[in-house]
Amino acid sequence: MYRIAATALVALGLAVTAQAGEVFVTKDAQGNPIYTDRPESLPAQKVDVATNQKGVVDAKPRTAPGEDPYAAQQKAWNEADKKAADTRQAAELTAADKAKRCQDARTQYQNVMNARRLYEDDGKGGRRYLDSAEIDSARVDAKKLMDEFCSGK
Repeated sequence: MYRIAATALVALGLAVTAQAGEVFVTKDAQGNPIYTDRPESLPAQKVDVATNQKGVVDAKPRTAPGEDPYAAQQKAWNEADKKAADTRQAAELTAADKAKRCQDARTQYQNVMNARRLYEDDGKGGRRYLDSAEIDSARVDAKKLMDEFCSGK
């Protein structure tokens, strides 16, 4: 019991010396001493705490010399940043590709709408001209393609 109180007193003494504050002692309901810098009840007796120890205490380092304690976290952050940059770049490429497809589809639609005669390759190096029903179908298909690629603009 006295050993615990003495240890607490020494610990408080070191803390008070470092902060140069006041220490008070009070008693709890069982009569045990309580050391504090803010007494909850009165009367509280002011205690003078002094230490003979001076100078810097050598602390044990948390990491080995030359080891960066934040290296793993920094590596994870760098990987997350790279992944985010790759995602942004892919989104930009996708947006650029989508814009190009939209422009190409609009151009194709305008060409189909403005042409008087449309043709397709016959596979032998020649042309087969479309009749009016096939031209109407080609115009509808070009409009659907343009709407598909240009939706959301």
